[in-house]
Amino acid sequence: MQFIDDADFQIRIDDDQGANIASVVWREMEFALPFRGSPLNYGWYSLAPWAGRVRDGLITSPTTGVHQLPTNLKPPHAIHGFGFVSSWQEIGPGRSLLHLPKPYGGATLEQKVEVLDDAIRWSLEYDPGDCDLPAWLGFHPWFPRELDRGGQLEFEFSAEKMLKRDDEGIATSEFVAPGPKPWDDAFTGIRGVPAVLYEDVLRIDIESDAPWWVVYTEDSEGICVEPQTAPPDAANANALNPALNLDLGPNNHYVEALFVFNAL
Repeated sequence: MQFIDDADFQIRIDDDQGANIASVVWREMEFALPFRGSPLNYGWYSLAPWAGRVRDGLITSPTTGVHQLPTNLKPPHAIHGFGFVSSWQEIGPGRSLLHLPKPYGGATLEQKVEVLDDAIRWSLEYDPGDCDLPAWLGFHPWFPRELDRGGQLEFEFSAEKMLKRDDEGIATSEFVAPGPKPWDDAFTGIRGVPAVLYEDVLRIDIESDAPWWVVYTEDSEGICVEPQTAPPDAANANALNPALNLDLGPNNHYVEALFVFNAL
């Protein structure tokens, strides 16, 4: 377990449980949902070496063919990678390292969490080693809908387009205009800076160069605003629609986000 105590922030990182940022306290208020029975549903966690669902858990290497990913959490599909269900190694203050299992054997992930004045900087880097499987990364912060001391959650988010979902809830390779909430959708062409707001308490701006964002609002206790290097099922979407031009190679194996806390 790692602890960061810096000015207004107290942060707890549970390396044994997916290097999950299990607690984010700012000025004595908690901004991460507690454990709710599944590693999918709490804290702030990293998504890697894939983000979102992979259809049927099947992913293809250009040299070794098709590989089966675990599908036990959301069968029959794989979801959110190995990182959030693995035990990581602490390698320094706020830094965690994971050696990935097969079929991503030889690859590693490094997560870094830092406090910068009024902000949290969260970064994730994938080193493929000798692994040539496609990889894409992201973050999955769970923001509570209501704070213990009051303050209802609202959020600001605008995008040019999103990917249509199929009957199984998986993003396809077809673009559509953003529809009404609730969302469990992948967006691109982000306008402005996404933000989470608690009335009369706080505004959290989420700054990232990530080209894709997933927003999830279908939970009664929290929402997720997730910067990602590529959308869910990216490898299969690329094969179905090369016009998407998703970069899953070494030039896109790093993601970073800055969560800026501004009192209202």
